[in-house]
Formats: sequence, C-alpha cells, structure tokens
Amino acid sequence: MKILVTGGAGFIGSHTVEALLKSGHEVVIVDNLRTGKVVNKNAAFYQVDICSEDLEKVFFLEKPDYVIHLAAQVSVRESMTDPWTDCQINILGIVNLLNHCVKHEIRKVVFASSAAVYGVPEVLPISEEHQTLPVSFYGLSKFCAENYLKIYKLHMGLNYTVLRYANVYGPNQLFSGEGGVAAVFIDRLLHNRTPVIFGTGEQSRDFIYVGDVARANVLALSSGDNLILNVSTNVATTINDLLDRICSLMNIKVKAQYRPPKEGDLKESVLSNVEAKNILKWVPEYSLEEGLKETINNWNG
Repeated sequence: MKILVTGGAGFIGSHTVEALLKSGHEVVIVDNLRTGKVVNKNAAFYQVDICSEDLEKVFFLEKPDYVIHLAAQVSVRESMTDPWTDCQINILGIVNLLNHCVKHEIRKVVFASSAAVYGVPEVLPISEEHQTLPVSFYGLSKFCAENYLKIYKLHMGLNYTVLRYANVYGPNQLFSGEGGVAAVFIDRLLHNRTPVIFGTGEQSRDFIYVGDVARANVLALSSGDNLILNVSTNVATTINDLLDRICSLMNIKVKAQYRPPKEGDLKESVLSNVEAKNILKWVPEYSLEEGLKETINNWNG
C-alpha cells in the first residue's frame, strides 16, 4: 500500500515513516519543514504546506491509498497567543486535506489528536467516553478536526481512525518551547544547565514512547475504523519522578530549579489504553526507563 504521511519529517512523523517502511509500505512525505527536519531517503518527499493548493499535486502524482495526518500546530502556549494560526493549520489544513482525500478516493485517514481535547479530567484514567471540554485553542482545534472527520464519514463515506495521544517523548523531539518535558530535561542536562520545573513537580502525566505511537499509527490503517482511541501507557508519572529517572540513566546528580506553575497547567493526566489494546491489538512495548534510555542514546539535539 502507498501511505501519504503529512508532517512526515517531524518528530512523530519521522518515526511513523520508518515504521511504515519496515512494514513494507510505500511512503510519501508531505512536510513544509518549518519544524520537521528528518526526511527519510527511502520515501518520496514533497515540501508542501497542508493549507496550500499545491497539496492536490501530491495526490495527483502519487495516488496514495491511505493518509496518516500528523502535520499540525502543536504548541498549547502558541495556540493561546495566536489562535488564528492554530486554526489555519489545525482546522483549515485538515479541511483542505480531507477534500483531496474524498476527491482522490482515499481509503482511510488516521488522524493524530491529543489528550488536550478532554480538558480538566473528572476521573482518572481518562477513557474515550470522558467529556470533551478543551481549555486551550489547541485542544479545541484538535476536537474540531475530529468532528470534521465524523461528518466527512457521514456524508462522503471517508473512513477514519482518531488516535488521542498522551505525552509523547523520544528521539527527534524538539526541545525548545513546549517540545516535551523529557526532551527539555535531557537537553539541559547534556549542556550542563539546571533543569527547571514549573510548580511542585508533583503534577503527573502519561508518557508514551514515540516508537509505540508510530506502531499504533500503522496498526490503525487496518483496524479501528471510524473510532476514537487513546494511545497511552495508562501509567501516571510525576515530573519529579521523570527527572529523577533521567538523571539516574545519565548518571548525573542535580537539583531542579522550581518556578511558579504555568497558568492552566493540569494537576493530573493519564489516559486509559484499554480500547486501543482490544481494538488495535496494540500494547506499549517500551517501559519509561527503556524509552528514556533510547531517547538519551539517540539524542541529536
């Protein structure tokens, strides 16, 4: 099968492309390279923005069978200061993409969504049945895109699977801004800089290794039609514990600098992965220690 991966030069995209190629698929990458930087030489590559009219040329020339849509504006903070750009990329971008998918008879779209669609959790772990009340424009745009997919299916027959990722970490992750707390810690420690924790550090997150996410993306091509599934470990880890584990793996002793908490920062977030296990026949293969070791050993920041 030929798979078009939007954002295929980015963090999750580059790992997904690699997983697809290892599975024997033919891969086409679409990426504007604003943040993406890893272009697999074994895949066709087009430097195209998903909002551009040029996107149709890729469909016309390559005739893909499936699409994995990973291109996005991914910063919660930037979505709050610039909701227009967030909307352009995360909502108008997917509408542009889906129009071409329908026109060129794509069999299915796998869409990368986020735990941000849930907002403040009422119960833990968060299942797919939890209410969706996003508290950021990023979460709102991801939730809006999910609903576009539902209506494209209803009226135009376009199949989809939505995967709501927990906190993804691993090699190739950006470490600037909100590139991921694990990446930020590793980069600061490698450059002999004191790691910074906002708040007490007792806030918890569900950290999922990027290789496990990539595998879920591949499995969703052939299962989970027209469903929404969490991709997570179902394990809560505090930020303090995360730093301790990284320091232990790097054989570094350091005390973090604590700063006031970020406005709107959630106290706890952990996603149930029961449905993904049952429907995709997927389980996370990497423990946190194994994933962090892979990340440190393959760090290229």
